[in-house]
Amino acid sequence: MRHQAVNPYLPAGEYVPDAEPYVFGDRVYIYGSHDRFGAPMFCVNDYVCWSAPVNDLSDWRYEGVIYRRNQNPRNRLGLRLLFAPDVAIGADGRYYLYYAFDFMGMMGVAVADTPVGPFEFHGHVHHPDGTLWGRRAGDSFPFDPGVLVDNDGSVYLYSGFHTPVPTIATGCRRLDFDGGYVLGLEFDMMTIKTPERLLFPKSGPGSFPGHEFFEASSIRKWDGKYYFVYLCFGKLASAL
Repeated sequence: MRHQAVNPYLPAGEYVPDAEPYVFGDRVYIYGSHDRFGAPMFCVNDYVCWSAPVNDLSDWRYEGVIYRRNQNPRNRLGLRLLFAPDVAIGADGRYYLYYAFDFMGMMGVAVADTPVGPFEFHGHVHHPDGTLWGRRAGDSFPFDPGVLVDNDGSVYLYSGFHTPVPTIATGCRRLDFDGGYVLGLEFDMMTIKTPERLLFPKSGPGSFPGHEFFEASSIRKWDGKYYFVYLCFGKLASAL
């Protein structure tokens, strides 16, 4: 170990909240949103990545900007903000980056050949007929993606937000805000294969009273079990 590992582990002035750590090869990579000191709003910067050897978490390396918000053709002016992302390896061995533009109600996908990019725009999560997910009445609100590629290659996308946003932000579509959802994706990593299903309702039966779903879906599989981590009104919770 080169240095004593301490918190915060990133340099002063670097803010990567909503962090999702992944081990690829012999390094751990951190993906998250990107705040700017003194900014009037969170998530105003482009996505960056930091990494460290798995055997020395004191030796963090800045990998640079991996995806810019104006790379998405629906945000060429860069006015919309990149919220919490997630990353998964597809069946083709490439790295897929999922993100939502603030409260627009759509899910973007970018792809790269390495964990640190550069990531290029791939498309948006959409229904088989090409309609963007989040642009059909009755869709849930695409937000805070969590992605799992299972051992058999099946791809699952988790998402959800507790608080309804004004319909003007979602293209005047009435979307569902009932909790945490899951849907299946095709091997192209963006076409919906199986319809979304409410997995963690924010109220009523199955809502984990006192730990109801709010946002921040994060999914992991370990030793044959699936672990879902999420935010519930200001505190982290998990389900097995």
